[in-house]
Amino acid sequence: MNSQPVRTDAASARAASTPLNENGRTADAASRAGDVPRPPSIRDVAKAAGVAFQTVSRVINDSPKVAPDTRRRVLDAIEELGYRPNAAARALASGRSKVVGVLSIGTNAFEAPSTLDGIDQAASAAGYSILFSGTHSQDAADIKRAVESLLDQQAAGCILIAPRMTTDIEALELPAHVPVVLVEGDPDTDRASVSLDQARGARLATEHLLDLGHATVWHVSGPRDWYDSRERERGWREVLDERGVTAPPLLSGDWHHASGYECGRIIAAMPDATAVFVANDSMALGLMHALHEAGKSIPGDVSVVGFDDLDEAAFAYPPLTTLRQEFFEIGRAGIETLLEMVEGGGTGAKHAVVTPELIVRKSTAAPRA
Repeated sequence: MNSQPVRTDAASARAASTPLNENGRTADAASRAGDVPRPPSIRDVAKAAGVAFQTVSRVINDSPKVAPDTRRRVLDAIEELGYRPNAAARALASGRSKVVGVLSIGTNAFEAPSTLDGIDQAASAAGYSILFSGTHSQDAADIKRAVESLLDQQAAGCILIAPRMTTDIEALELPAHVPVVLVEGDPDTDRASVSLDQARGARLATEHLLDLGHATVWHVSGPRDWYDSRERERGWREVLDERGVTAPPLLSGDWHHASGYECGRIIAAMPDATAVFVANDSMALGLMHALHEAGKSIPGDVSVVGFDDLDEAAFAYPPLTTLRQEFFEIGRAGIETLLEMVEGGGTGAKHAVVTPELIVRKSTAAPRA
């Protein structure tokens, strides 16, 4: 599938000869949308306010040539209908500008830099620019305002990076006509989404360690309110259950080196702990540091598998076995899905799942006899 949307010559010819409405769509395209609600137009506002559409345009552009009572009626109609002057759609139709919004919810940008980089690179390759915003808030009203801010800045659609289970996307009540794609969010969502098969990655890690001959596999999870943590723990438990292996006590971290280090001190004190699957590379590196300090050999005493394949993983001592996330592929799939919706006028659900790859290095080996 190409990252650049493709139109047939016939479609291009029709688009060139057919007038577009102010939302960048032809009237027949809007009517063919079926159950997809048509966004309110400037003419809808004019009809609701009982004025000419030119008057609505003057109000939007803050012209002084509008009576106060008329201005109030127009503003009330705009608020009631939820009308937003969609400059992005007009720009998209004319080819003058292509902009999409990206909102990271409940997390710092540094916690998902590769994902953001992948989205940015994929958008640039497709000829689009990115408006990025982030919010720590989990409040639906705050998140909705952040999305609306992106739309007000001419974003034709939005990618929402929503990795935490405390983010209720459905509570946002976003306008039905706004194209939205979830990235790294709820894998069971009914919305359009792109996600990594986290459970599959965890299964690969756990199977790798058991196949080497380890009696069981310990697990250091990420924060309990992240979908990634839940799915990686699920994959780990599934494999142990299928193999009839008792799961050791779960250790929890927070994605950062220090928490991995503390879990490593616990592992170092467990003489029967010979294999550990850590939910991300940062914690795995911290855990390895603690094992080294305790005089433990890797992989002689303890085999370690991480997740993400950060740049540092290949240069750890020893080089870290890990699950590689194709961040660019996740970003490309997110942008591609969004652009199909923007240019096609749809808001239906399409789910793209990217499969991680096990990268075997020198931090794993068979247990000592």
